[in-house]
Amino acid sequence: MQRPLSVATTMPTTPQSLRLEVDSGVAHLVLARPEVHNAFDDTLIAELTTALESLESDAEVRVVVLTGTGASFSAGADLGWMRRMAQAGTDENRADALRLAKLMRTLDGLAKPTVARVNGAAFGGGVGLVACCDIAIGVQTATFALSEVKLGLVPAVISPYVIAAIGVRQARRWFQTGESFNAAEALRIGLLHAAVSPESLDAAVQRQCDALLRAGPIAVNEAKTLVRRTLVGDAAVIDGANADLIARLRVSPEGQEGLGAFLDKRPAAWTVSEPPSLPDIP
Repeated sequence: MQRPLSVATTMPTTPQSLRLEVDSGVAHLVLARPEVHNAFDDTLIAELTTALESLESDAEVRVVVLTGTGASFSAGADLGWMRRMAQAGTDENRADALRLAKLMRTLDGLAKPTVARVNGAAFGGGVGLVACCDIAIGVQTATFALSEVKLGLVPAVISPYVIAAIGVRQARRWFQTGESFNAAEALRIGLLHAAVSPESLDAAVQRQCDALLRAGPIAVNEAKTLVRRTLVGDAAVIDGANADLIARLRVSPEGQEGLGAFLDKRPAAWTVSEPPSLPDIP
């Protein structure tokens, strides 16, 4: 059973799209848009970024747990947000992508250890959130997808974190096919550290929090910095290039067709309705 939580006082304003709760040194950031499967929009991105920045300087918080409300962890982009971005120009799409990049960069670089409590499906940017966390524990029934190519796009902004989590070889497959995969596969490729039954999720997450709380907080931070130091690269250059890429693809003919088809609930122009039959192998 989940422990009762007291509401944290570190947020400057009351958020609309998430809950922030703290108990015994552990902050729980809960995505609270269950009616849209905790999908991203500009409000959620801004509020989650602000919450993480507040927790960074909160001396009472030693561990951050990120999870979702309802049946899903996060379905990625909100349909209304996608519709607005499909109608926007390159500059607006680039600015939008940089705001998402800031969120991912803030979560990935947080000085406190982070645990993803993956309570259900994670798609697109939701996979990015999982990959940005230091530890990821998910339910065995969770499904995952990096399906941006089906919209004529790519998972540009989240790519540094997903590639770091699952490796180049796996990224080459999942980025290009856009297939969905289950929790067992997420565990096999390194996106999850453990896959447990729904009734065991809270206990599994708590075990990780307890282990982190038993360790020296400065040592934990230095250990995280030690690992990240091996990933050489200029964050501003990477984020800028990825924002340029996704902005260009969103306004391209293929991106417009893919987004339009998705929003209109029809097959994209390039979709093959029936895959070609393959000859039997003797």
